[in-house]
Amino acid sequence: MHQKWYHTTELKVGSLDSKYFYAMETVEVSRLSALAFFAAGEHAYKGKRFYWQNREKTFTLVGLGHAYTIKNNSKQTRYNEVENEWRSFAQNFKQVEGEILPILFGGFTFDTENEVIDEWSNFPSSYFVVSTHQLVIRDDKAYISTYLVSEKENNEQRLAELRKERDSLIHAAQVKEVKTYEKPTLIGFSEPYKEDYLKSIEQVTSLIKRNEAKKVVIARSLALQFEKSITSLQILSHVSNEQPESFLFGLEHDSMLFYGASPERLVKVNNGQAYSSCVAGSIKRGATADEDEQFGKGLLNDAKNLGEHAYVVDMITKTFEENCEYVSVPDGPTLLKIRDIQHLFTPVEGKLNKNTSILQLVKSLHPTPALGGVPRKEAMEVIRKYEPMNRGLYAAPIGWVDAAGNGEFAVAIRSATLIQDKAYLYAGGGIVADSEPKSEYEETLVKFRPMLRALGGKLDDES
Repeated sequence: MHQKWYHTTELKVGSLDSKYFYAMETVEVSRLSALAFFAAGEHAYKGKRFYWQNREKTFTLVGLGHAYTIKNNSKQTRYNEVENEWRSFAQNFKQVEGEILPILFGGFTFDTENEVIDEWSNFPSSYFVVSTHQLVIRDDKAYISTYLVSEKENNEQRLAELRKERDSLIHAAQVKEVKTYEKPTLIGFSEPYKEDYLKSIEQVTSLIKRNEAKKVVIARSLALQFEKSITSLQILSHVSNEQPESFLFGLEHDSMLFYGASPERLVKVNNGQAYSSCVAGSIKRGATADEDEQFGKGLLNDAKNLGEHAYVVDMITKTFEENCEYVSVPDGPTLLKIRDIQHLFTPVEGKLNKNTSILQLVKSLHPTPALGGVPRKEAMEVIRKYEPMNRGLYAAPIGWVDAAGNGEFAVAIRSATLIQDKAYLYAGGGIVADSEPKSEYEETLVKFRPMLRALGGKLDDES
């Protein structure tokens, strides 16, 4: 087993309201599967793990355990509170050269004003963690960093325990056979609030026709019951195999796993350069290449979908112009094709102003018109009134930021929540003046497919 060791650094540093001692140690390893490392933490860290892989498959992040947690239930100040605490934490590591610095991973819920009691009732509005054991795979190299945050000055014994644990995790991930999982057995299926959803489309279109909003995104859910409990690894392995062209993510919170395969980047920051993706307007994939091309051409010329897409491009471009020295936007959209659906796609790029951070951009961008509506304030009020569910992390920002301010957040669509032997799938669509309940309903069925397939289910029109 090839390993390259980095030195241990122990620093006495100040936190927000107390003194902590930080210790970190990094080892470079070879031949390591990210999912195998995630699986190795099942016994010691179940309920405290996360998984992330970018769409390009150039960066993979896995976390086991919680060395440090940042969470709150604040409404108006949650982004600032997370950023302030993270800056206080991260500044203590910037002075250390040659280390793989800690990465903060997590997400913000879609709407702090939602009070629906459901599977998200005990989830904080902001939830981020620095892992105890952090795997980073980048540029064909793998690094495992171990972090200890303690109020005790002398941590030699605990560090020795963590080194031993880390070596066991590495060994298990490298030598143990990765299981091949069968699809879970689905025994129950329901569409909560289906009639309420269909009725809401009629109500929202009426509001739009009265000029109370221009566009509102209304979402719904599917509820699935399985024969037995499903593990996080079981479902992540299926999703990663079936949706390789998307952002892949999984975040455990006690007995809950929120996971998904999103095609949509909210924002990425790398050395001051910012990137976002406008993804709005969709149609299903064709059964043949010719049919697929026909559908795609139709989407590129569809007035309703082009209008929805323009709302997103305009909003993201304006946000970038307010926060960047310059902005670059193509003249028109192209097609983003993934397994089950194709979208209108326009990238946006800019050079960040010196005083703008990735979390500030997340705050400014969320929710985009693709997930909320236009105007934002009015659309959110309509969603709260007519959408009969709590989105939780669905359609919300999920991702990471490092100590240097680099990071990436995806929009958590094509996603689901797994709680032991139950799963909840989420999908929505943009409602405009001429939207029809039946067609909007059918669009959500297409968007359910990736997560439904990973869970062993299928729709009536699938063979």
